[in-house]
Amino acid sequence: MKLAADWLHHGGTVKFCQALEHAGHQALFVGGCVRNGLIGAEVHDIDIATDARPEAVIEISQAAGLRAVPTGIEHGTITVIADGKPLEVTTFRRDIETNGRHAVVAFADSIEEDANRRDFTMNALYAQADGRVLDPTGQGLADLDARYLRFIGSAKDRIREDYLRILRFFRFHAWYADPQGGFDPEGLAACAALSSGIETLSRERVGGEIKKLLTAPDPAPAIAAMEQSGVLAQTLPGATARLLPILVHLEQGLTADPIRRLAAISGSEAATALRLSKAEFKRLTTLRGGMESTTAAGELGYLNGFELARDILLLRAAQFETELDPRSVTLAQAGSEARFPIKAVDVDPKFTGPALGAELKRLEQLWIASGFTLTKADLLSR
Repeated sequence: MKLAADWLHHGGTVKFCQALEHAGHQALFVGGCVRNGLIGAEVHDIDIATDARPEAVIEISQAAGLRAVPTGIEHGTITVIADGKPLEVTTFRRDIETNGRHAVVAFADSIEEDANRRDFTMNALYAQADGRVLDPTGQGLADLDARYLRFIGSAKDRIREDYLRILRFFRFHAWYADPQGGFDPEGLAACAALSSGIETLSRERVGGEIKKLLTAPDPAPAIAAMEQSGVLAQTLPGATARLLPILVHLEQGLTADPIRRLAAISGSEAATALRLSKAEFKRLTTLRGGMESTTAAGELGYLNGFELARDILLLRAAQFETELDPRSVTLAQAGSEARFPIKAVDVDPKFTGPALGAELKRLEQLWIASGFTLTKADLLSR
C-alpha cells in the first residue's frame, strides 16, 4: 500500500529525507501523519523515525542547510525546521524500564523494536519517503481499515508503561474507531483494571486528553464506556455521561466545544481534576450556573453574550430532554445586542455613592424585565 499525501512532496521534507538517506540512514514517517493520511483526515504534525542518532540528525540537517533544534534530545527527538515546516525527528527507541509515567528508553536499530513500544496498532504504521507503507506489527493496516482500536501486544503491559494510555484509548476510539464497532474487550478490561494508575498522572496531562476527547465529533460513546468501566469516576469524580449524547444531538453542526461538553458531564470540581485555565473555569462555572438557574433567555444573552447564552440554553434543553426552542435563541441574540439606555449622569442628582449604584441596578432590572423595551424616558419617569 502507498500513501498519497501532499505533505510527502513538501520541498523541505523531501530535502531532509534525502539528506538522511544519502547519509545511509532510514527516514520513515510514523504515527498520526501516516494514520490520518491513509484515512484522508487532516494532518497537523509530521513525525519521522530514523535509525540515526540525535547528534547525527543535527549534523546531517545542518549540512543540508536546515535548522535543527534539540527540543527533546534526551529522548532522542530533534525538531528540524525544513523550509518553514517543523519535523519531529526521533531515533528508533525501545523501553528498558517503565513505571507508568516515565519510561527509561534506549536507542534501537530496528523498526520492529520502535513499533513495539508504541500504543496502538493503527499508530504504529510507517511510510517511506516514496509513500510505501510499512506495518511492522502486522495488524495496523487491517485495524485501521476496520477502524478497530487495539493495543500493541498486551494491553496491560502497554498501559503499565504509561497510564495516560488509558485516556488515549478512549480519545482515539472517539476520533478514529468505528462508533458501531464497539470497544476492544481486552483493551477496555485492561483500562478498567488499571484505572487507579490515572492518579499518578499530572492533572495537565489528564486535562489535555479529556479536552481532546471532548472535541471529537461524537465523544458520547467513549465517555459512556469510561463511566461503565469506572475510568470516568477515577478521572472526574462525580461526573456522569447521561446528558452528553443529548447535547451532541442538539448541537447540530456547531463547532465542538470541550468546555460546553464538559459542563454536561461535570461541575466546578473539573477545574482541579483537569487543571483548567482561569478562563476555562470561569466559562464552566457560568455554564453550570446557567443550567441551574431560571434566568430568561434574553437576560442570559444580555449578561453573558450570545454564545454563552446559547450554550446555556443547549445545556438546559439537554437537561430536560427537549429540543432547543428557536425563540429562546432569538431572545438570547436580542439580549446580547441590547444596550442599557441609562448612564449615571442621567439619574437624579440626589442619588450618590452606593445609592446611585442601587438605583442604576433597579432601573436596569426594570428594563430587562420589560424585554429591553422601556426607553430612557420610560425608565427615568419611574
